[in-house]
Amino acid sequence: MKKLNKDLQSVSKEFDALTKKTKELTDELKKKAADQLDKAREAVKPEMAARKTANALKSLTKIMDKIIKTIEKFEKDQAAKKPRPKAKAKTTKNVVVKKKAAASTATDQVINMINRSKKGVDIPTLMKNTGLADKQIRNIVFRASKQGKIKRSGRGIYVAT
Repeated sequence: MKKLNKDLQSVSKEFDALTKKTKELTDELKKKAADQLDKAREAVKPEMAARKTANALKSLTKIMDKIIKTIEKFEKDQAAKKPRPKAKAKTTKNVVVKKKAAASTATDQVINMINRSKKGVDIPTLMKNTGLADKQIRNIVFRASKQGKIKRSGRGIYVAT
């Protein structure tokens, strides 16, 4: 029986040691859990700040849209108030001549290019510089030569008259 008593006491001591160790581990786990909870709370705070910032940006976007619409309306009103300038007329010897539009036609481009060259220009050069098709340039050259604006200086070479 003494042996059983000794065994019981030794088991009792081991049980007490294990209980003590369990308590220490439990305390450590509680501390770690508290730390993780604090970290989680800290992580939530920036999320709230981000939400507030996003809401502020949305409201600023709405305000900017209103400002842009107001500016566009103001510009339309200003454009409506200004009278558009008309083409000035020039009188020469009792004849009224209106200014030509700034945009030039394909015919004008081809004739101007021929007028600028001293030695003359051929069809491939005109195609390259104007970006027009072969048939289109040949038609323009034919019409211009019939009107007397250009003439042939050789085979396939055109010069100003």
